[in-house]
Amino acid sequence: MIGVESHLAYFFFAFASIFIIVNPVEATIVFISLTPEASTEERARISLRAASVAFFIALLFALTGDLVLRFFGTTIDALRVAGGILLFIMAIDMLKARPRRKVTEEEIADAGDREDISVFPLATPLLTGPGAITTVIVLMGTAAAPAEKLAVFLAITATFAATYLILRSSEYVGQILGLTGIMVLTRIMGLLLGAIAVNFVAVGAWNIYAGMAGIS
Repeated sequence: MIGVESHLAYFFFAFASIFIIVNPVEATIVFISLTPEASTEERARISLRAASVAFFIALLFALTGDLVLRFFGTTIDALRVAGGILLFIMAIDMLKARPRRKVTEEEIADAGDREDISVFPLATPLLTGPGAITTVIVLMGTAAAPAEKLAVFLAITATFAATYLILRSSEYVGQILGLTGIMVLTRIMGLLLGAIAVNFVAVGAWNIYAGMAGIS
């Protein structure tokens, strides 16, 4: 029973970590600005494609993250520290309710000339950017048991299923929350992301020190 509870706890930790860094609620602002003349059906189609592509990108890095780290000769703890610093910087921007520069003005302007914006810039870098990729690699790398790895897969699936529903309902989300409500939620998520980032850095730094000092 304790094992089941620990796996559930890891799932909720993984889901919270991925959902907060993807932040589909804040993404609705960019989504609406990129689809001003789209019909409800078109927005539903774009939302599904964007969430699906973002899901497969996240899943790809979750599956191949260990190979990527070994190719570059680094460790999961080094990525924990570097990723934690990156996430903390993002958390500070969120706490200030300052839009994160996931998508530049030039990319948004370029997207205006595209017929299909679901892959770029929506799926990447808006939904699955460096922060999300780092997070899924770290979560998979630190999963100690197959059940925990399964929990990460389920967390990724749940995150992008929720992302699809939120983007598809972007008009309603915008009307209900308004810009102020979205920014308040962004600040709350920023606080939680900051805590996750500190945990990443602390655990990673301790493991690196313990390995160098020969502490078991």
